[in-house]
Amino acid sequence: MRKALNSLYQASTALAACCLVVIASLVVFQVLGRLFDGARKLFGLEPWGLQVPSLAEIAGFLLVGASFLALAGTLRNSDHIRVSILLQAVPSGISRFLNVWAIAVAFALASYFTWHAGWLAFDSYSYNETSYGIIPIPLVYPQTVMTLGLAVFSVSLFDDLVQILAGHRPSFETVVKDDPIEGSE
Repeated sequence: MRKALNSLYQASTALAACCLVVIASLVVFQVLGRLFDGARKLFGLEPWGLQVPSLAEIAGFLLVGASFLALAGTLRNSDHIRVSILLQAVPSGISRFLNVWAIAVAFALASYFTWHAGWLAFDSYSYNETSYGIIPIPLVYPQTVMTLGLAVFSVSLFDDLVQILAGHRPSFETVVKDDPIEGSE
C-alpha cells in the first residue's frame, strides 16, 4: 500500500512538472514567433503573425493544474510552509495532539474543497461552460485537474493522519536526533 501511495504522489508531482514544461514551451514558442516576425519585418517582408492564441489563458489553466497537482508531493517532501514554534515550546504529548488536530482539520478542509471542486467541474460539464478567450476551452478540463490535485492532497493528508495516529511521524516532519519517537518507527 505504501508503494502505491508513494507512486500516486510522485505521479501527481510529475504531472505538475509537465504542466510547467508545457507553459515554458508555449512561452518560448510565442517569443520565437515574435522574433521571427520581427526579423521578417526588418527585411521588409510581411510578418506571418506567429503567436499562440489564448496563451495567457492556457498558461493560467496549466498553472492551476501545476499548483494543485503539486500539493501532495510538496507535503510529502516537507516543502509546505509550516510554523512549528508552538510545537517546539509545548510538551511532546500536547505537540502530538496539536499535530493530529492540525492534520485532521487540514484533511477535513481539503476533502470539503475536493467535493465542491468536483461539483463545480460537473456543473461546467453539464452546462458546457467554456472560457472567453480566442480559443474557447471547456472549463471542465482545468476544473477536473484541480479536483484531481485536491483529491490526491486529501489522500496524502489522510495518509499522514493514519501515520500519526499509529504513533509514527507524519511525512512532513524532519527527524531530530535523540528524539524518542524516532526509535518507534
